[in-house]
Amino acid sequence: MMQDEQIIELYFKRDEGALVETSDKYGNYCRSIARTILNDEETAKECFNDTLYHSWQAIPPTRPNSLKIFLGKITRNVSIKRLEKVFAQKRGGGEAVLAIDELEECVPNAGMTEAERIVENMVIRDVLNAFLADLPKQNRRIFMRRYGYCSSIGEIATAFGLSEANVRTTLFRIRGKLKQDLEKAGVVL
Repeated sequence: MMQDEQIIELYFKRDEGALVETSDKYGNYCRSIARTILNDEETAKECFNDTLYHSWQAIPPTRPNSLKIFLGKITRNVSIKRLEKVFAQKRGGGEAVLAIDELEECVPNAGMTEAERIVENMVIRDVLNAFLADLPKQNRRIFMRRYGYCSSIGEIATAFGLSEANVRTTLFRIRGKLKQDLEKAGVVL
């Protein structure tokens, strides 16, 4: 199996073998992210195809530091957009929607100009990175499983050997701390 640097070089050479190598190395990983968000195998495969398309469009000029994280982020975004489309057509539930709703109290209000939104997003990114770095490892992993990969409370509880109530309480406390950190940084909530 090729190293990430070699795969990225194939992208830069516009060699379609990059897509084959990406699929071989990261296909299962990306499909599992999409499957977790969408809860549908066929749609997860479609989202992975979209991920390949977006990676082809983004590399070059982008040269990812970590191809795995880069592809995971694209897959997550593609999957969430697909989920939003589905729920725009029919109202309903779903782990991604629930996870996003939980974070709503930590997201800035609408009504900003584009420049304000850009600055605000940079501040949020920096606060979030520092916040995650300061969290104990297990809490950071729980947070990322819920809000990065949209895992259900039950899945997280099983993965960490905790009760669902414990996971809910942990997430509630983490969100409260994140909200405090954002407010201290001057982010208008």
